[in-house]
Amino acid sequence: MVVGAGAAGLAAADMLRREGYSGAVTMVSADDTPPYDRPNISKDFLMGTAPAEWMPLRDAQYYADRQIELMLDERVTSIDAQRRVVRLAGGGQIAYGALLLATGADPVRLAIPSTAEARIFYLRTFADCRAIIAAAESAKTAVVVGASFIGLEVAASLRARGIEVHVVGLERIPLERVLGADVGTLVRDIHESHGVIFHLGNSVARVDGKRVTLNDGTTLQGDFMVLGVGVKPAIALAEQAGLAIDRGVSVNEYLETSAPGVFAAGDIARWPDPHSGDRIRVEHWVVAQRQGQVAARNLLGSREPFTVVPFFWSQHYDVVINYVGHAEGFDSTVVDGTLKSHDCTVTYRRGERTLAVATISRDLQSLRAERALETEFFAERPR
Repeated sequence: MVVGAGAAGLAAADMLRREGYSGAVTMVSADDTPPYDRPNISKDFLMGTAPAEWMPLRDAQYYADRQIELMLDERVTSIDAQRRVVRLAGGGQIAYGALLLATGADPVRLAIPSTAEARIFYLRTFADCRAIIAAAESAKTAVVVGASFIGLEVAASLRARGIEVHVVGLERIPLERVLGADVGTLVRDIHESHGVIFHLGNSVARVDGKRVTLNDGTTLQGDFMVLGVGVKPAIALAEQAGLAIDRGVSVNEYLETSAPGVFAAGDIARWPDPHSGDRIRVEHWVVAQRQGQVAARNLLGSREPFTVVPFFWSQHYDVVINYVGHAEGFDSTVVDGTLKSHDCTVTYRRGERTLAVATISRDLQSLRAERALETEFFAERPR
């Protein structure tokens, strides 16, 4: 059984069949839509350059051919890890031999005082995206709260629709915590060159219809508002099941939780990263897919450690940043090339150790950096 139908869940179900497993495979999803290209809901689809038929990751025939039962608009309410049974909100229960939790993350919600006519949206699901698009069709201005990846991608997509966009964020420099001050400043410059107006070091005090008041007293006009201030792992089900929790669901190197036969992958999983030496949790699409694949093989009895180097990309108009590795805390950066010319490699280090590498317009160097991080791990691994 797979609980969740995002990147990790679908990758796991697919790998189970590719590995020759012929038993029942059931995916339970709280979403009312079959697995779709989630990164696109803040990028091309929101921008209006990707048609709706591009969004499903697989067609209906795929699930039928592989005998994957897809239960949509259904929630697992509890897990009995000892009896290996899950209970559903619809009233039924299903026994499992092995279970993968891939419940993803939920948007962080802010308690902003607002009037009834205020139009405030979050972006996490396909339905959320369609609601924002509907609001954008008649809008001239929008306020985006949050200057991290989701907020900035939403800002870029709305600018592509010709909407005036104000970005409000607590941070002084966008993405500084992840990418450092230099790259963060570059990202801000790119957005400003496309007309985005920033209000940083600030937050929203209240929303009265289309009038948005910031904490410093500034007032903005916005036909609607999108809040993109981060996500939190959806761990309520894991907590109910009594699984070990560590700012996510704690798993070992095989992605197995504290309960035998229960694995976790994707946004909820915190695992021991052999490259940084830290226990980390990563909220990125490619990592979720790769974890789903490894977890599936381990569901079938393999003992395959998850040693993949994390990777993500972030697109800001025509500038794409590729990032390999993971650096929650770094004490120095080394820039090769020129940030302003959008041709560079940025290395993030802790002491003498390279934790991560970001590249712009240097795809080959990104691949080489990923390979170097993998090679370093295997060279250091005890034989």
